[in-house]
Amino acid sequence: MRLLICTLFLVVNSALAQQSLERITVNGNQFVNESGKKVVLRGYNASDPDNLEKQGQWGRAYFQEMKAWGSNVVRFPIHPRAWRERGESAYLTLLDSGIRWAAEQSMYVILDWHSIGNLKSGLFFRPGYETTLNETFSFWQTIARKYGDNPTVAFYELFNEPTTNNGQLGVCSWDEWKAINEEMITIIRACGGQGIPLVAGFNWAYDLSAAFEHPIEAVGIGYVSHPYPQKRNQPWESQWTMDWGRMKEKYPVILTEIGFSGAEERGAHVPVISDERYGEAITRYCDEKDISYVVWVFDARWAPSLFSDWEYKELTRHGKFFKAKLNTYQYD
Repeated sequence: MRLLICTLFLVVNSALAQQSLERITVNGNQFVNESGKKVVLRGYNASDPDNLEKQGQWGRAYFQEMKAWGSNVVRFPIHPRAWRERGESAYLTLLDSGIRWAAEQSMYVILDWHSIGNLKSGLFFRPGYETTLNETFSFWQTIARKYGDNPTVAFYELFNEPTTNNGQLGVCSWDEWKAINEEMITIIRACGGQGIPLVAGFNWAYDLSAAFEHPIEAVGIGYVSHPYPQKRNQPWESQWTMDWGRMKEKYPVILTEIGFSGAEERGAHVPVISDERYGEAITRYCDEKDISYVVWVFDARWAPSLFSDWEYKELTRHGKFFKAKLNTYQYD
């Protein structure tokens, strides 16, 4: 009897948590809730749910810890290879659980098709990112039909990091990439997806200058940048404004990957080496402009990692900075 009562309590509690999350929509250059109140999101990237499940870390406690770090949003990076190898049905089971656990902690979810490369040419940065236009369209059909009316699944990040890698991955103009994204958005909407599509620009999802001049022809969307510290030399702010920050004059912007690591830290690699000065600069810039951001990555193995042990006792410099920073915000 006690087990039955506990089970019923968890089911009811989970349902109430999902009901308590209002649908986020777009109003001008802001994300807003159902009351029309501005919503600014700050949180963390999970690593791929497939990876976390294999490590034995995909569970309620993971989301509880993330919430204790001041998060109101979590991004799930879904690698095409993991999606294929686990199989659609089994992977959706992982997502069902993660979305439920996120809702229990009042955290919204970004579902991210985590590929890096040139979707037009079919050339990608590494084997794990390999996909096709057909698979990408099919993925978003599935997601829209499965989670389209679930307000916890607030965002669909259409493609993680578009890049031609200086021609090594072929060519793709902004107009061509724009058309591909518009087709994805059409498919999502036709299949019932009520969440907000998020569109990234070129240069590994950093540069939105072409999008500023020729924006996506769709309503209710947001734009993405990944402004890691190596993208520009200091001082960063004026360059950020020209490269992606001015998009916030007209559209919502969310930085779905930010972060740094010291050169001395395990797992550090050249593209993200920096220090707390970057953390101060990027969070100050976002706070001044109501730009949402999501820190990479809530995992002990992937880099730049926020912690180095699964007891969450050994935090990296990056982890210490962002845990303290996100816990300064007050959310409704």
